[in-house]
Parts: sequence; C-alpha cells; structure tokens
Amino acid sequence: MPDRPVRALIACLAALLAAAAPATAQQAEHLGSFTWSGGGAAAFGGFSGLELTEDGRGFFAVTDRGHLATGQLLRDGDRISGVSRTELHPLTTDTGAPLDPVMSDAEGLALAPNGDLYVSFEAVHRVARIPPGSARLQHVPRGPEFEDQQNNSSFEALALDPQGRPITLPERSGAWERPFPVFRLEDGTWTRPYTLRRDGKFLPVGADTGPDGRLYLLERHFNGIAFSTRVRSFAFTPDGIGDERLVLQTLPGRHDNLEGISVWRDAAGRIRLTMISDDNFVFVQRTEFVEYVLPGTPIALHGGAGLETGRAWR
Repeated sequence: MPDRPVRALIACLAALLAAAAPATAQQAEHLGSFTWSGGGAAAFGGFSGLELTEDGRGFFAVTDRGHLATGQLLRDGDRISGVSRTELHPLTTDTGAPLDPVMSDAEGLALAPNGDLYVSFEAVHRVARIPPGSARLQHVPRGPEFEDQQNNSSFEALALDPQGRPITLPERSGAWERPFPVFRLEDGTWTRPYTLRRDGKFLPVGADTGPDGRLYLLERHFNGIAFSTRVRSFAFTPDGIGDERLVLQTLPGRHDNLEGISVWRDAAGRIRLTMISDDNFVFVQRTEFVEYVLPGTPIALHGGAGLETGRAWR
C-alpha cells in the first residue's frame, strides 16, 4: 500500500484530471442504424445534408457531387428498416444547365415550411434556394465575408432560425479558442449577429432547428482512424444564442462520418435526431441513417464566447 505522501499525490492528480475532463452528456438513446446501399447507382454517396418531413418518413438529402436525393424511410416500430421510392436528381443552374463541378459541393440542407429547400456549398462558398419539386438552384446573394472562408471548410451546417431565416456557419473558426461566426440572411442581406463557442477539436458539419425551437448542431472529430460524433443544442434568445447543452457524444468508431441532421418530434412526443453519414465515395466507408431520441432535459454547459476575427486557419 502506498505511503501517505504518495496517496496524497495520487489524490491530487486524480482531482486535476477530473477537473480537466469534459462535462458528461446526458446521452440520448440510440434507436438504431440502417446502412443504405443505394442499389449501386454511380451518383450514390457523399450525403452531407438531411431533412425529414414532419412524419419522419419522407426525406431530402444532398451530396458532395451536386445531387438532391428524395425518398421514404420505412420503419419497423421505432427503427428505420429500409428506404424506398428514392430518386437522385442532379442539381442545376436556374436555367437547367448542369453545374460546373467546382460549384456542386453541396453540404448543408434546410427545409422551409413552404417546401423551399436551402442548400449551402463549399468550394464556391454560398447558399442557394430550391423551389418545391425542383432541383434548379435559385440565386441567393452572397455575404461580404463569404470569400474569406477556408477552402473545403466552410458552410457545412445550415438551418432556419425560428423566424425562418437561413443561418449558416463555417466548419472551421480560424483558431482553437475562436468561436464560430454565425451568418444570417434577412431581407436579402447576410449579417453576422452572433457566434457559437468552439469546444476542442469537434467541428460543425450539420444543423437543424428542432420542434422545441432550439438549434441542434452536429459536430464531428476525426482522430485519423475513426469518427466521433457530438450534438450540442442552443436556445435562440433576444441577445443571440445561449443555454448551450450537450445532448450526444459518442466514442470514436461508434458511427461513420455523420454530417447531416434532421430534428423532429415523433408520434409519442419525443424529439428525435436523425442523421446521415457521408461515405466520401470510399468503399471502406458506408452510408447509414442513425437515429437517437432525447430521453429528457440535457445538461447545461458553458456560456458563449465573444467574437474574434482573423484568418489564421485551424
């Protein structure tokens, strides 16, 4: 048995480690995962944005190579058991012309109450609108700071706020301690009204405003071998975004590269998080639908951070 000084040292180290450890999430319950093969279609894969209809069955998804997927989720009780009635539509310009490959890296997706879809893009950093029943992109003005975004690390997360205004944020903030700037479109003009706290190496890749009026931010971390997934939620307040909560965090390898998220309320009144993975068109990865349900009120975390500017990308 260690003597008293050694025991004291061990206790001190344990206390320091506990203080440095991240807050533990009240974990959402995993309902199930379903691997979607797509029937071998050449354009299938690379899904980065997801929206479900109110009943949790119809879905829209966008891919890194400029396609809009539509379909129906089949359910066996709580679990997704299949996918049917799927179609892949190439996104086009407003005249119906094919997109240049550099313009086709679709990442985020948001569904408006009138059926419009908003899509965010990397490479050429922008947001576009798709009318109901179409795959033609309608012009949305670009913000003055959009050109300053890092290549391949810009607008992966897109949502509509409770007033129906598109909001988006880049995948990288520019520095480890720098919050993520949030851009909002109102009356044809983009502003930067608030920020979201950056926490470690997790990076935002998807977002949705839930039926509870909270913003749910899907984040991922790649450790060089496997992906970890995290979801934080935030309240919209008169002063910006606050009341940060951690609702889900997984160990590396629990799921594939989850990038799209849709938040909805099921028939039992529970809030569900439905996510889709981006397989990067690589055979060792897979396209999967992953679904969690929130069991209750998640824990509160730290408050937000102030805005900083700069372009030292991290």
